[in-house]
Amino acid sequence: MTALSALVRRDVRIALRVGGGALIGVLFFLTVVVLMPFAVGPDLALLSRLGPAILWLGALLASLLTLDRLFMADHEDGSLDLITMSRTPLELACAAKALAHWLAAGLPLIVATPVLGLLLNLDMVATGAVALTLLAGTPALTFTGMIAPPLRPSHTGAALAVTLHRGGLLMAVLVLPLSIPVLIFGVAASQAVIVGPMSFGAPFSILCALSLVSLVIGPFAAAASLRHGLD
Repeated sequence: MTALSALVRRDVRIALRVGGGALIGVLFFLTVVVLMPFAVGPDLALLSRLGPAILWLGALLASLLTLDRLFMADHEDGSLDLITMSRTPLELACAAKALAHWLAAGLPLIVATPVLGLLLNLDMVATGAVALTLLAGTPALTFTGMIAPPLRPSHTGAALAVTLHRGGLLMAVLVLPLSIPVLIFGVAASQAVIVGPMSFGAPFSILCALSLVSLVIGPFAAAASLRHGLD
């Protein structure tokens, strides 16, 4: 547990440095939300209806933007080889790195949601619902990034960026289809609070289930991919 906590702290510090990637995701999220009212126009009712979808789409794209740094930085400085050869199970190390990525790149998006909701004419209840769904759904975006369909039998998800030069864009294309269910149920749960008629509980429960499933499967898929891809 000491080694895993040290790995989480290390990855968070690296991500928060200039050029670490976490700030880029937050700025991209801010840019998408700020520009959207200019594109939609001054219709406040329309902005209120589209607000949850805009926030969720911005969070999804911001998460994909930083996923390539999940393993790439460790591969570049050689520490990934030390992680794979350490006594700590590689599955737990992958889970710790995903947690660090979410703390550095996903949690700031949730913190910024109440402020950005004001730009989309969302009231406090609607903004709280969107923030709650992002809290439940953004872990799935991070862990799903480790279980994307393989380009080759030995490469999958974020590990693809490790073994392919400039594979970040290709990885985002592979991860995007698996992220669509998270987007659908996240927006549906938020819209249920604003316009109804469905209840908030059903889509929110499915969203939580998606995060739990990705939490269980993601580290094992990433560990298997890294073992084969780095041989």
